[in-house]
This record gives sequence, C-alpha cells and structure tokens, in this order.
Amino acid sequence: MSEKKPVKQYKRKNITRHVDLRDLLERFEEIGELEVVEGADWNLELATLGELVCARNPGRAPALLFKNIKDYPENFRILSGAANSFKRLAIVLGFPEPKTELDLVQSYRDRMKIDFKLIPPEKVKTGPILENIDRDGDVDLYKFPVPFIHEHDGGRYIGTDDVVIMKDPDSGWINAATYRVMVQNKNTTGIWMSPGKHGRMIREKYFEKNKPCPVLISCGQDPLLFLAGHSEVDHNISEFDYAGGHRGFPFETIPSELHGLPIPAHAEIVLEGEIYGDQESAQTEGPFGEFMGYYASDASPQPIVKIRRVYYRNDPILTMAVPSRPPSNFTFARSAVKSAMIWDEIEKAGLPGVNGIWCHEAGAGRLFNVVSIKQMYPGHVKQAAMLAANCHSGNYAGRWVVVVDEDIDPANIFDVIWAMSTRCDPPSDTEFIHNSWSTPLDTMLREPPYHNNRGIIDACRPWGWKDDFPTVAESSPELKSQVMEKWPHLFNKV
Repeated sequence: MSEKKPVKQYKRKNITRHVDLRDLLERFEEIGELEVVEGADWNLELATLGELVCARNPGRAPALLFKNIKDYPENFRILSGAANSFKRLAIVLGFPEPKTELDLVQSYRDRMKIDFKLIPPEKVKTGPILENIDRDGDVDLYKFPVPFIHEHDGGRYIGTDDVVIMKDPDSGWINAATYRVMVQNKNTTGIWMSPGKHGRMIREKYFEKNKPCPVLISCGQDPLLFLAGHSEVDHNISEFDYAGGHRGFPFETIPSELHGLPIPAHAEIVLEGEIYGDQESAQTEGPFGEFMGYYASDASPQPIVKIRRVYYRNDPILTMAVPSRPPSNFTFARSAVKSAMIWDEIEKAGLPGVNGIWCHEAGAGRLFNVVSIKQMYPGHVKQAAMLAANCHSGNYAGRWVVVVDEDIDPANIFDVIWAMSTRCDPPSDTEFIHNSWSTPLDTMLREPPYHNNRGIIDACRPWGWKDDFPTVAESSPELKSQVMEKWPHLFNKV
C-alpha cells in the first residue's frame, strides 16, 4: 500500500467506517480476504483469474489486487471483486459480520427503516484525486493497465466497475450510474447506455439541443458508489446522497476543471470530457460480454466521449468488474442490495408477511428473484409476486419471480426448487406478465422495442387447504439445535 495522510475516523453503531478504497483494502487484508497477484497480463489473464476465483466460492471468494501487471509499472494496480463477499460487503456497508445472505439483507432493511437518510456530498477544494492531472494533449488512457476482459470483446474496457457522473441540464440533478466504457484510442472512449436508464435520458437532453454532454467517468472508487451506481435509485435522487447515507457521512467532492462536475475527492482515476451524439462522431462499440452471461448485443455505432482531463492518485487503482456467466465478481453484492431494495419497496406498497427475499446470483442478481411470505389471506401470494415483479427495483430486465412459504429459505436454491417441485401445480400456479421493461442485453430479444415477458410462480401451499397440506419430514428446530450442541465438532466450518 502507498503512504497516505492520516484521515478522520468515523463511527456508526460502534463500527469504524472507511474514508476511501485504500482504507478498505487494509481492512480486507486484516480479515484475510485480499489476495495480491503479481505479474498477470492485462490481456485476458486478469479477468479470467477474477472469474475463476469468484466461481469457486461464491459469496466468500477473496478480492484480488493485481500488481506488477505486464507492460505497466508495478504501482499501477487493478482491483477485482471489492465488495463481493459476505464479510467485505458488510464492512463496506458498515454492518456486523453476517452468517447468511438474509442477515445482510435484513441489516440493509433495518437501516432503511430505522436510521437511513440521504447525505449530500460536501464540496472541498482539494483531495488525493488531484495528485496528478493530465490535460488535453497529455491525455493517454493507455497509461493505465486497461484490461481486455473477454476473449470476444471489441476492445479494452476502462469502465466496468465505474461510476459515470452527469448533470441534468434542466434540474441540476447529479446522476452517478454505471455504464460500460470502451477505450477507442488514447483520448477517446465509447460508452453504452441502455434505453430508459437515467444517464441516457440526461445525455439525450443535451443532444436535442445539439450540444455535447459533459461527463465524468470514475474508474476506481469507494465500492459504495459503485453499488449505488448499478442499483435502481429513484429519479432525481443522487447516488452520491444515497451512498453517503449508507456510510453515515458525506462524500467529499471537488468541482472539475472543465464543467464543475463533482469529482469524488478520494477516487483513484477520474476522466473528464464530453459525450458527442452526432452520427459523424459515433464509433463502433462492443461487443462485450455482459451481466446476463452472454454477448447479447452486437457491436454498434455509439456516442463517443472525448477525454480532455485525467485526474489520478499516486499509485492508482483501477477497479474491474467481470460480467460473465454467473457467479461473477460483483453479482453477490448486487444480489444482496437488490434483495433489500425490493423488500423495502413492496412493504412500503402495503404487502404484509414478508419473511425474506433473495435475488439469486445464478439469475445475475436480477432474473430469478424469490420472495418468502407467511400467507395471511387469499391472493396474498399473487400480490407478493406482482409487486416484486413490478416495483422499481425489481422491474428492469426481470425474468422469474417465485413466491414460497415462510419455512423456505429464499436464498437456498435447493429449498426453492424443492418447494417448486412439491407445492406448485404448473398449469394453475404459473402466470405471465407481458411487455415489461427490459434491455438490448436481454438474450431473448432480437430487435426493438425492448420489452420482455416474465413468469411468476406460486410455490406455496395452496391457500384453501394449506393447513391440511402434508407435514414436512424434517427434524424440529429444537431437536436440531440440541444435537448440534451435543456434537459441535461435526458442524464446524471447514
């Protein structure tokens, strides 16, 4: 780790909070969840290692810090999978160490219900991100070890675990979201934004006025900003405010030199420039292996970003996501946060009796979502399914919603499939929703409009005779606890 100045220590419920990514790396190292990898090639090896290590132990794999990357100085580093484990995600969010997926979801839910409030960023004059600034003709994106991630990608992607920062020209709303960013040449990138996403709406306002859209692209930052950036935060709420609320104190931001956009003061690498929407400027972007685990969209002409400033710290750390066949190196974190957000929304809509929700990594954290409820009235199951499928956090690019009883752990896919196999009559307990909001990345869509269809499955005991449903053949919780206490050595974690 490079030297850094002492920083303030912040406490939230007796948990010391981090100020930047480097604080987190020290914490990850302390708990044995950071592996340093020397000498990997930026061309495919980095991403393949990130993919393989995560796939071997989903939710518990270490973060990987790559140093001495081929063709680059030893101190130019890449981080993979920052928050993608039980323990690390809890540290990032400031929660006690969880034992299960639902512990994380419940902690998130408790915060949202009890003490969460938006905390806007604090404007400052300087910060570590200003340690180095390359301007105009000195800009060279190949200075950084930009990875070539998948074997069939159309280029090297500097923006995967990134935050794209834009300002609505009408309202002044600051949006900070995640979009993929491909290097076209030393000072130009392509950028791909799915229809309906906030960033695309903002850029279109500039394009309609025949103006380029000012933009910052943070390519290494606090994982809280990345988590907020690829979550469905409400329109007109800034992800800076949302992420600040979760860490309990404001992010510091510095006005950028060209457009006065908020640079995260403790980020690692930030690019500044303008997005150009005219057809003459467009360049081929992609293809790129995406979060559903496929090359779902072909290479296509997309707007470019002309980079005119590059701000970066000494010994910079580029953060890297590896979208791939699940589990990938960021889907666990997405699954936990999205599960909590859906739970929060459907309860606010008036749904009682929710016992748990999990958005499965096998569904890329979006496509296969399970809701566990304690049935309270006829139609309760369908109400739960429809709300989970259509609330803001659950609507984009969904595929399946399964509702199960309260004795089923929604995060345990064995439990879920057992419930589907023994409590569901497919012709009567499966329904469909048509023409929902999706994306060109949806593997089942070939052309606009990008609407998809999705299924809801009732895997609960039938309401009319649920109390007469066959009894489960299983030891009681009390007996299980008694036996585990008597022979604890049989249940110690390996």
